[in-house]
Amino acid sequence: MRYLLKIKYDGSKFYGFQRLNNKSSVQKEIEDALFKIYGEKIEIKGAGRTDRGVHALAQMAHFDTDKKLPKLNLKEALNSLINDYIYIADVKKVEANLHARFSVKKKRYEYKIYMGEYNPIKKDYYWQLDRDLDINKMKKASKIFIGGHDFENFVSGQRKNYEAIITKIDFKKQQDTLIIGFEGKSFYRYMVRNLVGVLIDVGQGKASLEEVQAALDKKTNKKFRVAPPNGLYLVDIKY
Repeated sequence: MRYLLKIKYDGSKFYGFQRLNNKSSVQKEIEDALFKIYGEKIEIKGAGRTDRGVHALAQMAHFDTDKKLPKLNLKEALNSLINDYIYIADVKKVEANLHARFSVKKKRYEYKIYMGEYNPIKKDYYWQLDRDLDINKMKKASKIFIGGHDFENFVSGQRKNYEAIITKIDFKKQQDTLIIGFEGKSFYRYMVRNLVGVLIDVGQGKASLEEVQAALDKKTNKKFRVAPPNGLYLVDIKY
């Protein structure tokens, strides 16, 4: 039997999603809870890895087990055993060919920027910038990234393929908070954080649209800033 989990977590309390030796991770917490429930080692497969400090409102993961526990309320059991900064929002049986990562049709990330006076309560959940941004210029820059591109200059680490398709980038301003949304099928390591950093550089007048286009076309090695992880949220995954 294959089960699909919908997981929420506060990324500031973990060393990322992926299991790490001697480090607290979301995967480790859930797998340890599953071991207590089923009495066997179970590995969960996530829809993607979120880095240390990145949050999730809709991370997805699947696992397989042949053990049947008919009286078990799995959602309730997991939530009673895992760290309080993780919450299993949904559990359902799925077809054996559904893969949490490879069956994804669309992901949505949102990045939160706070532009008001510094607030220590917001430290782990926003990128705090104490200056105004030219959001209209940022919107123009964001259009450069829409569609299929080679994002090598906006991805950390080495890969065989840097091709990805971004279907939508949107902006929402709520008083002193700016939320930038990104939608697409695949996002690579630090990709959203790199793109947010570029847009902030544009919004602060530190980069031009021409420089952004040149970087995407790999005609320049200009470095842009990388947004910190604490403002990033994985908010939706569609299958």
